[in-house]
Amino acid sequence: MSDDLTMRGEPDRSRIALGEEHEVRYWTKKFGVTEEDLRVAIDAVGKAAKNVELWLARRK
Repeated sequence: MSDDLTMRGEPDRSRIALGEEHEVRYWTKKFGVTEEDLRVAIDAVGKAAKNVELWLARRK
């Protein structure tokens, strides 16, 4: 089933969806990282936003 863009709800900010361009833009801006950095972080700790944030913070 395709996404119904007319039905908008609150975004789930607890998980990062790399398959969605707007999600990648949001999270790279929020964390101040490149898309590659975001992908590496997700590979390391999974898609949970809090875990990604903590992992990225430790790398700075």
